[in-house]
Amino acid sequence: MRVYILSRNTKLYSTQRLVEAAEQRGWEVRVIDYLQCYIEIMKGKLIVNYMGEELPAPDAIIPRIGASRTFYGTAMVRHFEIMGAFSTSGNLAISRSRDKLRSLQVLSKNGVDMPKTVFASNKSCAKDVIALSGGAPLVLKILEGTQGVGVVLVDSEQAAKSVLDAFYGMEVNLLVQEYIEEAGGADIRVLVVDGKVVGAMKRQGAEGDFRSNLHQGGSATAHKLTRKEKATALAAAKALGLGVCGVDMIPSDRGPLVMEVNSSPGLEGIEKSTGIDIAGKIMDYIEAHVTPHSDTTAKRKRRKKDSIGV
Repeated sequence: MRVYILSRNTKLYSTQRLVEAAEQRGWEVRVIDYLQCYIEIMKGKLIVNYMGEELPAPDAIIPRIGASRTFYGTAMVRHFEIMGAFSTSGNLAISRSRDKLRSLQVLSKNGVDMPKTVFASNKSCAKDVIALSGGAPLVLKILEGTQGVGVVLVDSEQAAKSVLDAFYGMEVNLLVQEYIEEAGGADIRVLVVDGKVVGAMKRQGAEGDFRSNLHQGGSATAHKLTRKEKATALAAAKALGLGVCGVDMIPSDRGPLVMEVNSSPGLEGIEKSTGIDIAGKIMDYIEAHVTPHSDTTAKRKRRKKDSIGV
């Protein structure tokens, strides 16, 4: 089995664990910095060049695409997919999940619950936006933010109006969401692989911080999902079409609410908090869907059709 991990940093915990898991199965695995790839497109022929060499077609790829490089990264994923490679998450699904607004629209259509969210242009009335969001306190999220950066909690309508006016004046795209006070600064990260829950952890924000991201000083412990939490996570992953993802939910009085679905979830926090070999589960997923050096299996054909459409 030839597997490429599309990652810009070989030293990241997640990248190293994926390499280890593939090597334990005797697979040929290579970390490819997708920004160092350039492609050739000709009639009936697609080529990927990498640092001066033509890459052999892989059996499978594992995309670890950075949020700031989504366009170029998904273009590389799509190219490999059209060449016949199996991808643990397709290029369309990655693009869907990276657009916070689009992903919420898709989740809503598929009946997945979430905090009430308002999106408006910089010509909109801040007072109306605040009222539609349910009033203060509320949460403002910059669409391009990641890892908790660009997320602001405002506790009064006057503060919310001031912040909205400032962001709108800079033409920043924002989501305005209701604040779920009963969550208490905690959320639940669920790892879904191939339509199955393979691990879950509860993340608690640092003292005084409503954000639970580990990158912002939060802590993590293993979490046993309720039936409703499990069903919600699986529904969110299915709605966005992601083969591997982290579904972030917060508890509320009306049940679990999905905040975000991450197409390149980090493995360190959840592996260390749960003791589960998540990287190995991803290799199981590849093994179940790919016959090495074969482009004709029914499973690969189905995956290719699903993932490279427009």
